[in-house]
Amino acid sequence: MLNNLIIIASAATIALFSARWNWWRTKAKGLPVLMYHKIGRPPKNSKFKKLWVSPKKFERQINYLIKHKFTPINFSDLNNPEKLPKKPVLITFDDGYKDNYKVAYPILKEKNAKANIFLAYESIGKHNRWHNPDEEHWLPMLTWDEIKQMTDEGLIEFGAHTLNHKNLTEVDTETAKWEIEECKHRLEQKLNHPVCAFAYPYGAGAYDKEIRQLVLDAGFQFDFGIKQGITLLAQNRDYPFKRLLIRGDDNLLDFHLNVTRGKARF
Repeated sequence: MLNNLIIIASAATIALFSARWNWWRTKAKGLPVLMYHKIGRPPKNSKFKKLWVSPKKFERQINYLIKHKFTPINFSDLNNPEKLPKKPVLITFDDGYKDNYKVAYPILKEKNAKANIFLAYESIGKHNRWHNPDEEHWLPMLTWDEIKQMTDEGLIEFGAHTLNHKNLTEVDTETAKWEIEECKHRLEQKLNHPVCAFAYPYGAGAYDKEIRQLVLDAGFQFDFGIKQGITLLAQNRDYPFKRLLIRGDDNLLDFHLNVTRGKARF
């Protein structure tokens, strides 16, 4: 009787573990693209706590990548796929919060790990005005001095995230075109080098043929949505790159399954 109860309890534990984590999936081929937003502690009453990753967890995740022989790369490295390292990984941050510089950058610099930040141009040196402050506090964004320092030091590359963090499916075509093209143009003027990567705010429009064509016509070589998964490099012109949302409540098993299976949770 006791043995049967032990067997049943063990089976139930395995079933629950399998339902929560995708450990049983086969390893995914392709490029893992990590998607972060904010590194730090979420403000009280934040409705977006899952988008805050603690500094301790972030450092553990970077250590994991290094320990398991992943090599963080920049967007521009994708232009030479034949020269990519054996296990490349793209670390990306959306929006351009100041904590990317104050908290994440020192960790990346210590580990000599490359990363990439998508900038909403009109928020630079200001705050995240697209958020309702009742749901997420207005937070300081990167300044041009901070962007210049990170660019000059060679670890961080910047991509475009529209002028005003607009949902591109909720504006007319001309406005979407302006948001996309003008962001690229202004960033290139300020950074003094080409900007080759674009991320859709909220992931909106990534799979809309007309909107995606606007992004490609603007001259972006690489575009990124928010669909969870890993993308084969050969497919990146057919579809936007998938990304792996790194949540504040992820543990290291979640992180491992994300970068190796393309999914941790159901």
